Amino acid sequence: MVYTISGIRFPAVSPLCNRSRSNFTGNRSSNISLLPTKDSFSRKIFAGKSSPDSDSPSLTVAASNKILVPGSQGDGSLSLTDQLDNPETVLEDPQGLHDVDNQTMENDKKLKDEENFVESIRGYNEVQHEQESAASSLVGDDSRAQGKKASVPIAKTITIEKDEVRPRIIPPPGPGHGIYEIDPLLNNHREHLDYRYGQYKRLREAIDKNEGGLEVFSRGYEKFGFIRSDTGITYREWAPGAKSAALIGDFNNWNPNADVMTRNEFGVWEIFLPNNADGSPPIPHGSRVKIHMDTPSGIKDSIPAWIKFSVQAPAEIPYNGIYYDPPEEERYVFKHPQPKRPKSLRIYEAHVGMSSTEPKINTYANFRDDVLPRIKKLGYNAVQIMAIQEHSYYASFGYHVTNFFAPSSRCGTPDDLKSLIDKAHELGLLVLMDIVHSHASNNVLDGLNLFDGTDSHYFHSGSRGYHWMWDSRLFNYGSWEVLRFLLSNARWWLEEYKFDGFRFDGVTSMMYTHHGLQVAFTGNYTEYFGLATDVDAVVYLMLVNDVIHGLFPEAVSIGEDVSGMPAFCIPVQDGGIGFEYRLHMAIADKWIELLKKKDEDWRMGDIIHTLTNRRWLEKCIAYAESHDQALVGDKTIAFWLMDKDMYDFMAFDRPSTPLVDRGIALHKMIRLITMGLGGEGYLNFMGNEFGHPEWIDFPRGDRNLPDGRIIPGNNNSYDKCRRRFDLGDAEYLRYHGMQEFDRAMQHIEETYGFMTSEHQYVSRKDEGDKVIVFERGNLVFVFNFHWTNSYSDYRVGCFKPGKYKIVLDSDDAIFGGFNRIDHSAEYFSFSREQDGWYDERPRSFLVYAPCRTAVVYALVEDELEPVKH
Repeated sequence: MVYTISGIRFPAVSPLCNRSRSNFTGNRSSNISLLPTKDSFSRKIFAGKSSPDSDSPSLTVAASNKILVPGSQGDGSLSLTDQLDNPETVLEDPQGLHDVDNQTMENDKKLKDEENFVESIRGYNEVQHEQESAASSLVGDDSRAQGKKASVPIAKTITIEKDEVRPRIIPPPGPGHGIYEIDPLLNNHREHLDYRYGQYKRLREAIDKNEGGLEVFSRGYEKFGFIRSDTGITYREWAPGAKSAALIGDFNNWNPNADVMTRNEFGVWEIFLPNNADGSPPIPHGSRVKIHMDTPSGIKDSIPAWIKFSVQAPAEIPYNGIYYDPPEEERYVFKHPQPKRPKSLRIYEAHVGMSSTEPKINTYANFRDDVLPRIKKLGYNAVQIMAIQEHSYYASFGYHVTNFFAPSSRCGTPDDLKSLIDKAHELGLLVLMDIVHSHASNNVLDGLNLFDGTDSHYFHSGSRGYHWMWDSRLFNYGSWEVLRFLLSNARWWLEEYKFDGFRFDGVTSMMYTHHGLQVAFTGNYTEYFGLATDVDAVVYLMLVNDVIHGLFPEAVSIGEDVSGMPAFCIPVQDGGIGFEYRLHMAIADKWIELLKKKDEDWRMGDIIHTLTNRRWLEKCIAYAESHDQALVGDKTIAFWLMDKDMYDFMAFDRPSTPLVDRGIALHKMIRLITMGLGGEGYLNFMGNEFGHPEWIDFPRGDRNLPDGRIIPGNNNSYDKCRRRFDLGDAEYLRYHGMQEFDRAMQHIEETYGFMTSEHQYVSRKDEGDKVIVFERGNLVFVFNFHWTNSYSDYRVGCFKPGKYKIVLDSDDAIFGGFNRIDHSAEYFSFSREQDGWYDERPRSFLVYAPCRTAVVYALVEDELEPVKH
C-alpha cells in the first residue's frame, strides 16, 4: 500500500523488524529523485533574535495551620494533601539575589560581546551572503580552531513583529543555592549537588570561551550538515573514526570518487560543491544523498547525521537521506503567531500516524484537518505529538530514533508538518513534541550507531553505551560534540518548526547509570545523589533547559521521570534541573493496582496520598493513563473495567451489564479525581477520553530471537494501529457519554482554572463511606466510590460562605449516568456559628451523593455559568 503527498510516492509499509545493518552498499546507478527538483532561487538572510524576557517562576505557596511534611513513604517529598487556606509568598533569599546581581555584573562583558555579535548579524538581513570557496570554508568541529569561520546558512525572509527582533541571550548561571532553601534535606547531600552545579558552571564557561556562548553553540545546524550559500553547498560531518569520506548521491551518480571530502584536526570532514554553470544548486532539492566512509568497521554508506529529511523509497529496505531545500515559493510560511502559554496545561497526547479511523498510516495533512478541530472541541489547550523524529522501525512508537533532525516521512514532508503546527496555533493550541534524547536506535545504516565505524562516536563504548532492555544506544553526554548535536537538535525543532515545547522521554534512564532498571526507588535521598547518578546527563538536562527557557521564554519543558529526583522542576539558576513539569507517573500505576482489587479493598487515603504526594514548588502533569497503558501487553482503564463487554454491550439498543455500568461510572470518576488533585496540568492519550475499546498493535512480522524463539507478529496488520473516533462520536453508543464527560471536564477547568489554584484542601477521605471531599479554588469536589450506598443530606465541609451550585455531575444522563441528582437545587453553606466547624472546615452544606458518582459544586459568587453540555 502506498500513499501520495505533494506528488511524492511514499511506502505505507514500515520495515518488518528492528534491523541493525552495516557494510551495506547497493546499486545506486539510477538517478532517482524522491522530491520534485526546481531551479535555483535567491534568498535573503534572516538572523533576528528575540528577547529572553526573564521568566523565573515565583516561589508561591499556600499556608495554613496544617504543615507541609515529608511524604509518608520516606521519600522526603512534600504532601499537598493538607494545604492551604491563606496564600503567602515566599521571597527569595536577599543574599541569593545579591549573589545573582554580582554574577550578572561579572558577566556584563560577555553579554555585551554577544549583543555586539547580534548587531553584526542583523545587518545581513538585506545583504547577499559573501562568496564561499572550498579552500576558505574549511572549519573544525570545534570553533576553537583559530582563524576559521563558519559559513552562515541562507534562510527565507520572514515578516516578524518589531519586538521579535530583540537579541536572544541565555542568562548566565546563578548561584545555585535556592534548592537548599526550598528543600533543607538537600543540605545532607550538598557535596554532590555543589559538585554537580560546579560541573554545569564550568561547562557553561568553557562554551562561552570556546564557542561564543550557549546561544551560538546551540546553532550547530548552521555549521554541520548541508549549508546552502549563494555560491554553492558546504557539507560537514563529524566522523573522527573514519579513514576517508566522500559525499555520494543522485547528483553525482553515487560515485565515491567524485566528491572526496577533506578532514581537519577535529575529525570533521568537509566538502564544498560550487553551483552549476547556470547558477542552479549542485544538489537538486529532493534528491538522495549519503556519506561514503572507510571506517574501522569497513566501508559503509550512511545517512548524514544532521539530515533534515529521510525517506524509505518503494521496494527498498534502507532509508535514504534527502537533500531538502525547496525553492522559496514552495516553502511553507507560518501565518499565525504562537499562542501564549496557558496557566494550566490540558494536553492531548497524539500519534499522527495512527490517528486515522481507517487501518492506515495517517498524514500530517489529515491530522491537521480532522484531528486538530476535535482536540479543540474537546477543550484541550495543547497537543503533544509523538513519533516526530524519523525512526526506521514504525513499531518502536517513535522511540528508536534514527534521524534526529528529520520529521517522520511516513506522514508527509517537513512543510506538511509545519502546516499542521500552524493550524494548531490558529486554533489556539500549543504543540509539544515528544522528544527523544535518552537513547538512539541501534540501526547501523540509517542511524547514528557505528556512524564512523566506532561504537564510541556519539555513544558510550561497551556495555555503558547499550540499553539492554530497550535494545538501543546511549549517548555520551560528556562529549563536546554530542552536547552540540543534542542542544542544537532541541533548538532546531523550536526554531524551524515552531514547536511550543517538549516532553522529554526517558529522563530517568538518562539520570542514572542503572537507568532505573530493576531499581525500586524508595525515596531515600541517597538513591538520587551518589555514584549511580550520571552527572554528565544531569548537566546536559540543565543546559538544554537553559537553551529552551533562555531563547524561548514561552516554551514548555516536561520531563518523564519516575524516580522522583529532587529539584527536578526547580530553575537551573537555583541549582535545579530546570524542567517546568514532571510527569506524575505514579498515578497511572496506582490506578492499575487498584483495578486489580475489589471495590471494597480500595483505600481512599491511599488514592489521596498518590495523587497529592508531589514535591513542594514542583509542578506535575497528572494522567490516569497515557500511551503506555494503551499498548499491546498492557490494558487501558476502560479495558480493565469492562473487558470484553465493551464489544457487545455499548449500544443503547440493548441492555447494559453490571460490568459496563460500573466501568462507565468509575472511568469518569478516575479521570476527574486525577485532574482535580493530581497536578497543575493534565494529559490524556487520544481515544482514551471515550474508553477506546482496542489496544495499539503496530504492524509487525514474526521476530526471530537469538535464542531460537519466535515472537509471533500480526501479519503486518494496521487494524489495531488506528483510533476509532467514530465510536466516541456515535450518539447511539455509550462511548459518546464518556467522551462528553471528558469534554465537560476540560471546559470546567478552562472556566474555573482549578488545577493551578493555590487553594487546595482535602477535608474528607472516609474509608467507611468510601467518600472523598476536597476543595480546589472555589470548587468543592464530592466523590462517592461506594458500589451500593447512596447518601442523602450528606454534609461536606467548605471554606467560603455562600450559595453553591452543581457545575459538573458524572451521573448526568448525557454522560451515560442515571440522572439521580436535581441540577436546579441550590446549596447554602452553614456558618461556623450555626453548626461549628465540620471536617476542619469553617462552613459546610448538605448534598445528595449517589453511589459511584462525582459532583463538582461551585461558589455562585464567581458569577460563572456552568458548562453548557
